Amino acid sequence: MEANCTVCMICARECPDWCIHIDSHTEVEQQPGSARPRARNVLDRFAIDYGQCLYCGICVEACPFDALHWAPDFSYPGTGTPDGSGAVAELVHERDVLATWVDRVPPPPPLDPAAEPAPEAATGRPGRPGARPGAGPGARPVARPGVRPAQEPPQGRGR
Repeated sequence: MEANCTVCMICARECPDWCIHIDSHTEVEQQPGSARPRARNVLDRFAIDYGQCLYCGICVEACPFDALHWAPDFSYPGTGTPDGSGAVAELVHERDVLATWVDRVPPPPPLDPAAEPAPEAATGRPGRPGARPGAGPGARPVARPGVRPAQEPPQGRGR
């Protein structure tokens, strides 16, 4: 990497996650036969924070000097390793058991005692009255979006 890197910083600027960190300094060299010294950027540190990296490859495509390339050291989460291990599906522990829990979750109790029951309640799954704080008797009703209470007059733009 260091042999081709000219410290142009294009990869760091194009990175959507800003996970590439480059430190450099400028050296001034006098070229033989030249009237002026030549300034050259020298790479001090090139680091990629792999915890933030999306592995999108934008930095590899943006580098005009082919200083960056994909290395086979890391396996991509979606594909896993050639032996079939390491895929994203394996990271979800007991996903078949978790999928059955959706049917066991009861619907929430209605916010207003006079409100219509939730569509989930029509399936026959019992709710738990009073499970949520403020849902018991004497609770203050919560306004639904787009519905005005009957006692409040409609308000216009003017007075």
